[in-house]
Amino acid sequence: MTTTDMLIRSLEDRRYDAITSGDFDSFAALAHPSLVYTHSNGATDTLESYMDKCSKGFYVYHQVDHPIDFIRIVGDVALVVGEMNAAITAGGVEKVLRNRCLAVWKVLDGEWKLLAYQPTPI
Repeated sequence: MTTTDMLIRSLEDRRYDAITSGDFDSFAALAHPSLVYTHSNGATDTLESYMDKCSKGFYVYHQVDHPIDFIRIVGDVALVVGEMNAAITAGGVEKVLRNRCLAVWKVLDGEWKLLAYQPTPI
């Protein structure tokens, strides 16, 4: 495992930890300003709309497990392929999610930032 792989794994841990703990400022600091965050129901958010929904309690993440299958680094982009299994509340409805997912990280001003996220229900 390369140093970059370890860094990306650490960033993935930090972003999920931030969301489950309600530390939305930390999540936002990890995100690219042009974030495209797609949900398993097909809805898509920008960074601003996602943070607004999280801060208002529309999305509440109770528990998240996110095993990573592999990471591909292509230039200044990292593709993270794995799963996102979670217990959440979305719009007042409790849900259990089991998804395959792709997270895209890109270097911006010398730092890796989450640019896109796409889950697919299993």
